[in-house]
Amino acid sequence: MIEQILVAHDGSDSGRKAFDFAVELTARVGARLRMICVEEEIPRHAEVIDELREEKDRADSYFGQLAEHCRTRAALHSVDLETVIAPGHVVRVIGDFVRENGIDLLIIGFTGHSRIYEHIWGGTAHNLTSTVRCSILVVK
Repeated sequence: MIEQILVAHDGSDSGRKAFDFAVELTARVGARLRMICVEEEIPRHAEVIDELREEKDRADSYFGQLAEHCRTRAALHSVDLETVIAPGHVVRVIGDFVRENGIDLLIIGFTGHSRIYEHIWGGTAHNLTSTVRCSILVVK
């Protein structure tokens, strides 16, 4: 039985498709829905702390707005959405979250990149399916 669903959303079209699918599935099965957004773009070597704060504020604003928009969309389906915005490497952060929170199903988007293999099977999606220890549904 699926009790907890986690959807990873980065604001991309693929993430949106995964989110829409997760909301519909949650409404059908009555599970708890959570959404995670991972901030990866914070500079590794900020020269001054103000630069780092400025970059983090921009990322928080982007993902904060995305989270608010998604909570509103989920509510239209009578789904209560919990959101988490976390910094770090997307695969590690999501894997840790799944393990620490007893997630039953992870829903992710299928992404493409410029290299042939990754164009067919996105690097992040592939890495998540290889490392995360729960059922995973990849939405195309």
